Amino acid sequence: MTKQVVSVSLGASSGDMSVETTFLGERFSVRREGTDGDLKRAIARIAELDGKVDAIGLGGIDLYLVAKDRRYVVREAAQMAAAAHLSTVVDGSGLKHTLERETIRRLQSDGTINFKGRRVLLVSGVDRFGMAEALVEAGADVLFGDLIYGLGVPVAVRSLAGLERLARILLPVIRQLPISLVYPTGKEQEKRVRRAPQHFHWAEIIAGDGHLICRFIPDHLEGQTVITNTVRQRNVELFRQCGVSRLITTTPEFDGQSFGTNVMEGVLVTLLKERERPTTPEEYLKLLDELGWKPQVTMLK
Repeated sequence: MTKQVVSVSLGASSGDMSVETTFLGERFSVRREGTDGDLKRAIARIAELDGKVDAIGLGGIDLYLVAKDRRYVVREAAQMAAAAHLSTVVDGSGLKHTLERETIRRLQSDGTINFKGRRVLLVSGVDRFGMAEALVEAGADVLFGDLIYGLGVPVAVRSLAGLERLARILLPVIRQLPISLVYPTGKEQEKRVRRAPQHFHWAEIIAGDGHLICRFIPDHLEGQTVITNTVRQRNVELFRQCGVSRLITTTPEFDGQSFGTNVMEGVLVTLLKERERPTTPEEYLKLLDELGWKPQVTMLK
């Protein structure tokens, strides 16, 4: 029987994709459905899918925002998750804290990138705290763009400790806000905005959320490397046109495109449930190793 994983996203429906594939001998139907920023429509679709699919991913929104050892539940994401009672619901955070952390470590260990002393712009650290910690651990000079690209406040955060302090102050408030105020949803994901391009030019490596990177990337770069996921063909062309020399995606590619972490976490939890194994970070890492997932490197220039 084919396993089914569906991402219900607050993002634009123009980014929808569907793939039939096999993971560890199990047949999967994996798809992403955008609701163009309509929260009520997303909740209704999740309720409709509940019990009919193995896992439901929350796209375009995080259920949890993380600062070190503290986790904050995002109100609108919780409303979406509450619409499902039978199917497993994931938001990709489990994969972000395992796969993305390991991606940085692997790129360092296999010689693809020596992060020590390299200038890295992480467009948002609170939704990718595992990647943030791994970059700092690897010795990178990291600029966290959470205030700049999330809230429009022109203040760069230059340390992990600073990001943690900021998160503990702001996240209890931000988690209550409509997600559209702090993250592009619906058609806004297709619009580009000029904001603090100097940080993109400063960086040798641009990392983090694909939608944020595409939204704020300047027209002309100097051969930077981008590390991200949720990539469509139009994003690849945008990176190429803007002068990005190398694209590294953290989740598997299907015909040159990659799903969001919430979709791929849905695959993992489905496989673990089939094997009656717990959904812990340790089991995620074991399964990722068994699947042989590794960063996908594409040279654009």
